[in-house]
Amino acid sequence: MSKHQDYDAELYDLQLALIQLQKQAIHDNWKILAIFEGRDAAGKDGAIARITEHLSKRVTRAIALPKPTEREASQWYFQRYVKYLPACGEAVIFNRSWYNRAGVERVMGFCTAEQHEQFMRDVAPFERSLVENGFMFAKFWLDIDREEEAVRLEARRKDPLKAFKTSDMDAVAQAKWDDYTVARDDMLARTHSDAAPWICVRANHKKAARLNVLRWLLHAAGSKKLLKTIREPDPAVIFPFEHAALEDGRLAK
Repeated sequence: MSKHQDYDAELYDLQLALIQLQKQAIHDNWKILAIFEGRDAAGKDGAIARITEHLSKRVTRAIALPKPTEREASQWYFQRYVKYLPACGEAVIFNRSWYNRAGVERVMGFCTAEQHEQFMRDVAPFERSLVENGFMFAKFWLDIDREEEAVRLEARRKDPLKAFKTSDMDAVAQAKWDDYTVARDDMLARTHSDAAPWICVRANHKKAARLNVLRWLLHAAGSKKLLKTIREPDPAVIFPFEHAALEDGRLAK
């Protein structure tokens, strides 16, 4: 069997297991919340698409918010995200999230230093409150190296089918790589917690990243019966954040 066939076969099994998991989630009234952050072109869209592809459209939502309106910008920072949180039996995935303030807003000067620092103080208690109020919460950081990002951004610009994946921010992703690295390191170090740990994904290889995200979700929430045929996540690809990862090469500089 070829690598492509191996990937397709495992993806099928993982998506089938996700369907069974969602049936349990609906029956048991779980409130599932996940957020995906990462470098530009790190594969967030693809990973989310594989998760949601065959799940119930009635109770599954992928949220990718545009920049805030003038009114939203005047609100409590978390306010526009709160209205999208799942009810019992629902699953919500944010494709970029409130962590915009720790990343692009900080790097591009879209918020003040005071607003950024306020967010960094507020986010851990906010997320702890979500968990304590019954949300099953996961947050993923997808990481790629500088060369891989350049290749993917160039491919995106040349592909007319990816027109909606391009943005003005693409043009400065490479130029501000080092600034984004500093922001990433600060964000992971200060907002990783026992209640809401960061799960880091080495995403230079898209297919391996997708499979391991699905494996991780199933192992984090699934029953022993469901997991009998599901491989363990590969720690060389996906792992809980730890400070050592900032220096030992697991996260790109």
